[in-house]
Amino acid sequence: MEKEQWSSKIGFILAAAGSAIGIGAIWKLPYVTGVSGGGAFFLMFILFSLFIGLPLLLAEFVIGRSTGKEAIRAYLEIAPKGKWYLIGILGVVTSFVLLSFYSVVGGWISLYFVKGLAGGVIEEGANYGDLFGQTINSSWTVLAAQAAFLLITIIVVAKGVQSGIEKASKILMPALFLLFLILIARSLTLDHAIDGVKFFLEPDFSSITSESILFAMGQSFFSLSIGVSVMVTYSSYLPKKGSIVQPALSVVGMNLFIALLAGLAIFPAVFSLGFEPAEGPGLLFVVLPAVFEKLVFGELFLLLFLALFLFATLTSAFSMLEIVVATLAKGDQKKRTKFAWIAGGFIFLLGIPSALSFGTLAEMTIFKKNIFDTADFLVSNILMPLGVLLISIFVPLKIKKEVLRQELLQHSKGGSLLFNLWYNVMRFVIPIVIIIVFLDSLGVL
Repeated sequence: MEKEQWSSKIGFILAAAGSAIGIGAIWKLPYVTGVSGGGAFFLMFILFSLFIGLPLLLAEFVIGRSTGKEAIRAYLEIAPKGKWYLIGILGVVTSFVLLSFYSVVGGWISLYFVKGLAGGVIEEGANYGDLFGQTINSSWTVLAAQAAFLLITIIVVAKGVQSGIEKASKILMPALFLLFLILIARSLTLDHAIDGVKFFLEPDFSSITSESILFAMGQSFFSLSIGVSVMVTYSSYLPKKGSIVQPALSVVGMNLFIALLAGLAIFPAVFSLGFEPAEGPGLLFVVLPAVFEKLVFGELFLLLFLALFLFATLTSAFSMLEIVVATLAKGDQKKRTKFAWIAGGFIFLLGIPSALSFGTLAEMTIFKKNIFDTADFLVSNILMPLGVLLISIFVPLKIKKEVLRQELLQHSKGGSLLFNLWYNVMRFVIPIVIIIVFLDSLGVL
């Protein structure tokens, strides 16, 4: 069977951006920013995304497109001797764990969407914090929602995701932007909204700790889906000719833009309505209904936003399951369906403790974190940075410099200056920065 390819550059860009948009920028960044000090954290996130995330995204694009193979087989082709293929295995395992708790949040969104259809979310004077608490405390309900979310993911990935995701992304992603702008316009006109804008955009470096620096770096990796070889797999579907620099810049730019929109939509409302910016994972589910309650036709807008947010969340889930399935199938499309169901089933089982972390297993903690937060911390702050460190070492060490130059500069307006800057950042800057932040977070420095 002929290998699938993206039908257009914009289709690839939207699919790659969709891999993170939803959980990365819309849900996770606002609440991590809230608990990590606001503007200073957001500034660090931008810097990490541009100066570490972008070069690493390009590195994963190079690995994927140059080999035309998914994680593990791509590393094996480049470096058949040694244990470098373990980077691909690390990426597959990380995506597996990530999707196990990500699907829990996907289930929450699904529940809110169903409640919205029944008109059961927005009520005048409602306590949305209590509503969210009741929703995630119901063990059987959250497990059923998680299973339904994974079921959709499995069905789509089993059939092949490129044509469906690509076509839908061109319609739904712009619609998501438009709804964000409407929400921001309303949020900024609320009383004391400026306090939320200042919290989000005005850096206060006195609140920065070594842990928040590690969080900012981890969030930049999370938002760009790097360090787990998802982008290796996605870029393996790219045609051999064409620039990879412009798509990489577009993916980073879209993620930063969405992150900015999410902050401007949520934090002014947080301060205006008297919510706590350090609300945690429930920030989006508590604040958004309160904001839409103040809009004309707010319930309709909330329903549309939840539908689009659900789509954005699913596109991320597709990429996580895709790397697992593509690795197991090893290019044999006939095996795709079987492995999609097997992998999806095991991911559901692994995610059960995370789903019950706010209900039945609420009292169970690991290093003072519940199971959901522990899985999140493991992925964002340990496994992803480790994957990034190994990729930053692998690319300049194992891929010939001329191959890197050809891949990076092909159909690109940049010249030797661009390549040399990227190459030296990959060789010297990124590994050192990651190691320093790691050692500092461990209390060694």
